[in-house]
Amino acid sequence: MFGAPTSSLSLCQAGVHGGTSAGTPAELWVQQRQSVSSFEVLENIILLGHKGAYFVERFLGEGTFGKVAKCTNLSTNKEVAIKIIKNGFNKTAEDEIKALTEISKLDAHKYSLVKYVEWFHYNSHVCIVFEMLDQSLFDFMKDRSSLPLFLHEIRAIAWQLLISLKGLKSINLVHCDIKLDNIMLVNQVSEPFRVKLIDFGLASKTTDIQTGTRLQNICFRAPEVILGLPLDERLDMWTVGYVLALLYTGFYILPRDSEFNIIRAMTKIKEVEQLIDLLKRMLEVDPNKRISPNDALRHPFFDLEKKTPKISKPQEKGGPATNPQERSSNKNKKSLVQQQKAEKRKAPAASRKRTNSDRQSQDQEKSWQMEAAVKKKRKS
Repeated sequence: MFGAPTSSLSLCQAGVHGGTSAGTPAELWVQQRQSVSSFEVLENIILLGHKGAYFVERFLGEGTFGKVAKCTNLSTNKEVAIKIIKNGFNKTAEDEIKALTEISKLDAHKYSLVKYVEWFHYNSHVCIVFEMLDQSLFDFMKDRSSLPLFLHEIRAIAWQLLISLKGLKSINLVHCDIKLDNIMLVNQVSEPFRVKLIDFGLASKTTDIQTGTRLQNICFRAPEVILGLPLDERLDMWTVGYVLALLYTGFYILPRDSEFNIIRAMTKIKEVEQLIDLLKRMLEVDPNKRISPNDALRHPFFDLEKKTPKISKPQEKGGPATNPQERSSNKNKKSLVQQQKAEKRKAPAASRKRTNSDRQSQDQEKSWQMEAAVKKKRKS
């Protein structure tokens, strides 16, 4: 796919911007080829492309696959960004150029996709030329100490990213690496929160994605990727949703240390959703529509707690009972014992009362008998 390398000249050697020539062009070309390492691209040199000569102003950053330089097209005097791929990643570069060729069929402005200009070789490395953009959402959030965005700002970004996904789906393409670093602000001063999707180095046709393929940054990895399930363009939707949540909260809502912890945290999202739904019903502006205490107590948010089994520790000998039925039974036993003790205490008293009563009746009967005997004697 890639042709022969095109040439590159130093500004000083080529006599540009006041520089002076110190030899024939052929001699200068050989000198530069000898002075530049296998990947070293210097500032203040000219890269010769098919559509113009590009003066390297400065480097914007470096990633796994290469460097990105801010350059000026000397033919149009417009700024461009040139991605210079490291030697050994030509296959990655070829895949990205294929994806960019497909994307070129779309209106880059309409679908919020970075505009691709051209590609060429420099010193056996592939150089890909794009329109110059402002800064990534990652750098933007970092500069504001991860302060969350306002809803109208998030809404604007969400709309544009969804339009991007719609465009990619129309050409059967999946980005596979959406993250804050790959969402660029176009010009935050003149066009606030106008964004474009960049970096299609891992993009793939939907039909070419194999099940079990490890895709996406772990922070933004969709659950189907982690679980090894069949993959399609919907994994990009998950990532966009996660990006929006990050912009709203200002922090990563899922762990970033391991896939196990990510999946475990995902299962708790349902609880958060139900809490939010309950709060929305409790904070209803119209009091006639506001949830009642009875309905609130029956809300699914509380069902989760009811469905969760509570495991009690095994009871030790002589220890207190932890089972509710055992506690109830013990209470009944205690009350029965107390009742029996009370009856025992009452029994002697009742017996004493009966004895006294019997004695009184016996004494009374004797006195009656004595009175009867005295009366008999008197009559006789």
